[in-house]
Amino acid sequence: MATDLIDLTGHEQVAFCRDPETGLRAVIALHDTALGPGLGGTRFHPYASMDHALADVLRLSRAMTSKNAVAGLDHGGGKAVIVGDPTRDKTPELLRAYGRFVESLGGRYVTACDVGTYVADMDVVGESTRWATGRSPERGGAGDSSVLTAWGVFQGMRAAAQHVWGEPTLAGRRVGIAGVGKVGRRLTEHLLEDGAHVVVTDVSDDAVRSLLADHPQVTAVADAYDLVRTDLDVYSPNALGGALDDHTVDVLRVQVVCGGANNQLTSEGGGGTADRLRARGITYAPDFLVNAGGVIQVSDELNGFDMDRARARTTGIFDQTLTVLREADEHDVSPAVAADRLAERRIAAGGRRPWLPGDPVGTRGS
Repeated sequence: MATDLIDLTGHEQVAFCRDPETGLRAVIALHDTALGPGLGGTRFHPYASMDHALADVLRLSRAMTSKNAVAGLDHGGGKAVIVGDPTRDKTPELLRAYGRFVESLGGRYVTACDVGTYVADMDVVGESTRWATGRSPERGGAGDSSVLTAWGVFQGMRAAAQHVWGEPTLAGRRVGIAGVGKVGRRLTEHLLEDGAHVVVTDVSDDAVRSLLADHPQVTAVADAYDLVRTDLDVYSPNALGGALDDHTVDVLRVQVVCGGANNQLTSEGGGGTADRLRARGITYAPDFLVNAGGVIQVSDELNGFDMDRARARTTGIFDQTLTVLREADEHDVSPAVAADRLAERRIAAGGRRPWLPGDPVGTRGS
C-alpha cells in the first residue's frame, strides 16, 4: 500500500523516522522541490495506523507544493507527521530526536508548526536542526503563524467579495466561521472591524465562550450541522480538512466559501467538490491560496524575520485571489482548477529538477 501511495502522488522523497529511545515515529514527505527546499509544518496526531499517517502526509505535502507556488515562495512542498497523542507522548527528547531527522535531510525540508505542534515545540526542535521555523521571537523566529494566516484569509475573502458583490469589503455581510481557534478567532476580529456580522461554531465550548466574552456581538450556533444550514453570505471553514463534502455543499446557503482550513475539498477533478460548488453558483476561494499567510510568515524567518515585509507580502493574497477568480470565469473552470494551473505554471518554470543541498535558493520559477 505504501509504495502505491507514493507512486500515485509523485513524491520525490519520503523518510520514515523512528527513534526507539524516545518513542518517535514520524514521516517526512517531500513532494516537489523544483522551486526550492520543501516547506511545511509538522503535524502531531494519534493516527490509527502508519498507513493513515502516510496517506495524510502525502496529501498534505502535495498541497504544500501548490500553496508555496501560488504564494510566490522559493519553496517546494513538504510536510511531516509525528504519530502519537501530543498531550501524552510529546516530550522534549522526542522533539529533539525529530529535529535530528530533519537536520539529516540537509535543508531539503524546512519545518514549522501545524496541528498538535506550537511555537514552544519549534524552539525545542530547533535545538537539533537549523531548519525549524515558527520559533519564538526570543529564538529569532516569527512567533505564532496564525497572525498572518488569518490576515491572508481575510484578504482572500475581501477579494471574493469584490468579485461577487463589486466591493472589497464584508461590511453588512453575514459570515459563518467553523472553528474559532487561533486562525478563526483572529479572522473573526478582522471581520468585525470590517463591519461584518459573524456567526461561529467550534467543537470546543471553551473557545466559543472565550470569543463571546470578548466579542458579545458575535452569534454562536450549536455545531457545524447548524452553521451550514444558516442563511449566510460567506461560509469559512477554519478547523481540520474535509469540511466541504457533497452533503455540505448541497445544503449551504451562501455565495462565497473562503476559509483557513487545509484540504477543504473532499473530492478533486472533474465532477468533484469544486465543480459542485460552481454548479450551485458558490464562489470558492481555494484554501491553499488564501491560507498561505502562515507559510509566508515562517519562510520570512529564513531571511531574518521582518513583520512589515511578511504582512505586505501576505496582503498580496488579495490580488492573487482576484486574479484566480477572474481567470476561472474567463476559462469556464472552477477556481480550484485556475489556482492549480497558476501553481503548475510557476513550478514548471523551476525546471522540475529537485533542489539538493548546496543549490542556491531563490533562483527558480521567478
